[in-house]
Amino acid sequence: MLSRKKLRWYLFGAQAVNLYGRPRMTADVDVTVEVPAAERPGLLRSLARAGFVARVENIEAFAERTRVLPFVHRGTGFPLDLVIAADGLEAAFLARAQMIDVGGVRLPVISVEDLVVAKVIAGRAKDLDDVRGIVAAHSALDRSAVARLLTELDELLERADLLPAFERLLHPMSTT
Repeated sequence: MLSRKKLRWYLFGAQAVNLYGRPRMTADVDVTVEVPAAERPGLLRSLARAGFVARVENIEAFAERTRVLPFVHRGTGFPLDLVIAADGLEAAFLARAQMIDVGGVRLPVISVEDLVVAKVIAGRAKDLDDVRGIVAAHSALDRSAVARLLTELDELLERADLLPAFERLLHPMSTT
């Protein structure tokens, strides 16, 4: 059974990119949710009652392997990917999520800085285009916070490409 305590979650992905001023077509909604394993069956039942159907066989096993619960809304056909938050980066993103009014409904959305970090990590062409658009749309973006987190992740993940990728997006003509 799902506890009475509300689950912590945030919207991310292309829907968040849209909210932060970078219009982009998308085929799904991406949400990260903090849900203990013991409460997942209750969450699954709640989603089923709300009209969501699993897009994979044996969703519990799939979630154990991938930390993703993929659904589709029966009435609209709109896909929903629930990412189960892990300790560390996603927990930090949860703590910094911003409440944003979307058509009169307040939703927790990944912070703009954390969205930029997530998009740089993903590194696909469309993600990097999203970063360019977000940077252009958000003069108040805390670029130093993004750079600090990318530096920490480069060190933690034994990489050396995240911060330079972000810097190239900020200054495409530089040789950094």
